[in-house]
Amino acid sequence: MSTGNEIERKDFEDQREVQIFSALLTPHRSLNRTGFLAVMLFLSVVSFVTGLAFLMMGAWPVFGFFGLDVLVVWWAFKVNFRSARAREEITVTTSELRVRRISHRGQVAEWTFNPLWVRLDMEVDEDFGIEHLYLISRGHQIQIARFLGPEEKASFYNGLVEALNAAKRGPTYNPIS
Repeated sequence: MSTGNEIERKDFEDQREVQIFSALLTPHRSLNRTGFLAVMLFLSVVSFVTGLAFLMMGAWPVFGFFGLDVLVVWWAFKVNFRSARAREEITVTTSELRVRRISHRGQVAEWTFNPLWVRLDMEVDEDFGIEHLYLISRGHQIQIARFLGPEEKASFYNGLVEALNAAKRGPTYNPIS
């Protein structure tokens, strides 16, 4: 014989907590794949033509150094693109603030805080604006939003403060939804 509690418990477990705030932060890269190919093609052509001119003048070792320069620039771009795979995911619900940091190598570090106990702190430079944002809770401090510039950090700070305030107010009951 059922008292109906099983159904209520199941309904409660099926309800997911609503996200108040969610952000996926990634490093900014101004050059996409097409731009990379264009830059490398241009650099290769210029290096080849210049190296060919030196080769005709009899300075044949210079030709090899121009090829080496192109190779070094290609390697630097590849390292840059690889580091762009890093990301930081920050979500706020009424019961938790979760920070998930994924390095460019795929290593995951995750922190979970109670939004009632979290304090958001920042380091501000007079000339440049916000330099660092920190989440502080119960003696633990982690730096967040490292990929963002000063203006983006200010906007992110305002959004996160609003979300933390909403989490501190608690869930709201909406009988319509």
